[in-house]
Amino acid sequence: MLLDDVLSNNEIFVENFEPVDLPHGPQKKVTVVTCMDTRLVDFLEPAMGIGRGDAKVIKNAGNNVLDRDVERSVAASIFALGSEEVMLVGHKDCGMANSDINKLKSNMLERGIDPKEIEKVDLKEWIGAFEDEESNVKNGVDKLKSSPLIPRDVPIHGLIIDPVDGSIEVLINGYENK
Repeated sequence: MLLDDVLSNNEIFVENFEPVDLPHGPQKKVTVVTCMDTRLVDFLEPAMGIGRGDAKVIKNAGNNVLDRDVERSVAASIFALGSEEVMLVGHKDCGMANSDINKLKSNMLERGIDPKEIEKVDLKEWIGAFEDEESNVKNGVDKLKSSPLIPRDVPIHGLIIDPVDGSIEVLINGYENK
């Protein structure tokens, strides 16, 4: 079982790990909002030169700024933990781009989700589906920049990473667009 594997690996990790007491705040004073895509695990941070303790990293499906939860987390990282910049990082070939809403609904029904509950939401909006990765990043940056709870002096950058080769493209330079 997976949980048993995790606990076994954790025992080995703890036996071989040299503890380091890191502060809560990000050492590079940056917050990264990115996607939960498995291809970015142990990939995005090294591609950005970010190590353990350097950044606050917020992950969700499609690096979406859909609701106040991402805004709340970004604000907490700024006001409570000392972040001074935000990087919204999308990636090429994102699974949330052009999601098949009918397949999603079918999968939900097969797993026993009440159809009445599904009908209460716009599935495309709820899941965070979008047309293309670049527009999603730009829209997310705009939402964060227009938030009344995010200070205007915080640079908010919009980036796209290639999950195959790690190259990063700047869509919005937050220094130029304050």
